[in-house]
Amino acid sequence: MNFLSTFRGWLVEDLGWKIFSLVLAVAIWLTVHRILLESVMPVANNGGSTLTYGNLPVIIVATAADVHLYRVVPETIKVTVSGSPEIIAVLQANQIRATVDLTGIESAVNLNRALQKRSVDVSVPSGVTVLSVEPAKVGIIMPPAR
Repeated sequence: MNFLSTFRGWLVEDLGWKIFSLVLAVAIWLTVHRILLESVMPVANNGGSTLTYGNLPVIIVATAADVHLYRVVPETIKVTVSGSPEIIAVLQANQIRATVDLTGIESAVNLNRALQKRSVDVSVPSGVTVLSVEPAKVGIIMPPAR
């Protein structure tokens, strides 16, 4: 009986603060969960035939052996696509590929060490149209001169 009364006292003592803490924890969790979902999930517009995908990584394509030394800024982009509702309903973010072509950049490195900008090329499955790419150009951070 002593254990039961101690447990009941611990449970009931400061009950208002315990309920407040629980409500606050749930509110914080829901807020963070919503923010994470918005950054990953596509946003539907105009009856489901238009989607916006955020945080798509930009892939560097080059023939240079030191391609791993190059970086793009920003590293992710936002792409808005459209298509028939049937195609858009099954379209996944991994089916959209954003690339920046650094072929021939070696000659440009020797001429200009300043931050260069290159256009982002977006490829999508057939039946899907790219409406916008933000940003349309990304900066290229080049490796230091040897």
